[in-house]
Amino acid sequence: MDFTFDKEALRNYNTFIVTVPTPINQFKAPDLTPLIKASEMLGAVLKKGDLVIYESTVYPGCTEEDCVPVLEKVSGLKFNVDFFAGYSPERINPGDKVNTLTKIKKVTSGSTPEIAERVDELYRSIIIAGTHKAPSIKVAEASKAIENAQRDVNISFVNELALIFDRMGIDTNDVLDAAGTKWNFLKYKPGLVGGHCIGVDPYYLAHKAESLGYHPQVILSGRRVNDNMGLFVANKVVKLLIQKGHKIAGCKALILGITFKENCPDIRNTKVVDIYHELHQFGISVDIYDPWADNEKVHEEYNLNLVPNLDTAYDAIILAVAHDEFNTIDYNKLTNGNNAVIFDTKAFINRGIVDARL
Repeated sequence: MDFTFDKEALRNYNTFIVTVPTPINQFKAPDLTPLIKASEMLGAVLKKGDLVIYESTVYPGCTEEDCVPVLEKVSGLKFNVDFFAGYSPERINPGDKVNTLTKIKKVTSGSTPEIAERVDELYRSIIIAGTHKAPSIKVAEASKAIENAQRDVNISFVNELALIFDRMGIDTNDVLDAAGTKWNFLKYKPGLVGGHCIGVDPYYLAHKAESLGYHPQVILSGRRVNDNMGLFVANKVVKLLIQKGHKIAGCKALILGITFKENCPDIRNTKVVDIYHELHQFGISVDIYDPWADNEKVHEEYNLNLVPNLDTAYDAIILAVAHDEFNTIDYNKLTNGNNAVIFDTKAFINRGIVDARL
């Protein structure tokens, strides 16, 4: 395998796989800039017979309606006559050492039946788990969009339950453990929903639906619930501090973890920063510690700095990410006495020392 930054070197190849990010902007609308720029670059080197396969998560129709016209315009070639396209959504789970690239079944598709077979054959050559050839590019795009939207909606349901059960004074995880004894109960857990997929992709599906005159209800309501969980955690911590007699302004809080998931360095779209900013607005001094995250990347992305070690006592500790390292911490040494607050968003640490859990 060769790596290059020389665009001209691409002229030596006839198959291209595009895997650029597909983020959302500040208005939660799709930002196709990386995808369009990649298409413009490939259009400049495209020649007859070439195949461009997209893996980036998009809304149904994006490949043929947004990317292909760019390829045609820049290259001067005609789609499905001079060059062809395929779509095979990326399914990698960051930090997962078991479900790796070759062990995850791959959905494939192509712009013609012959190209669909060519794309499928390419991926079959490396994917041990096998492939599923979708009948069209749009179907393949939609399959990826609903994978993440479905998970987002399911998590939003248990997050909403957490908001309700908190008012009832019962533990959500106890309820889920009881309900989970039924064979067909879906065992989702409440928590912060970030990352580059689940917290982003539903907006792509909603965007496409709205462009067609349908305003989705379930998808966007789930997004609203999940987007507000960081604020709920921060406000719950403040309430607990008040109940224990603290003067909020001047309190010191520690957030354990800033990555969007456990045992993984990925900080993209993490909702932990929502907890930080809400606590900060209350006048609380907040430290963040994460042995998995890169401090330079955190500072560049969020203008925050991680503390390098744990050598301070805090009035409140929020476990935000279930890194393995956080299960061996002596929490008593990190607290300012018996009136300190410990909030476990993952139901991860010893329940006996925790004041509240999601």
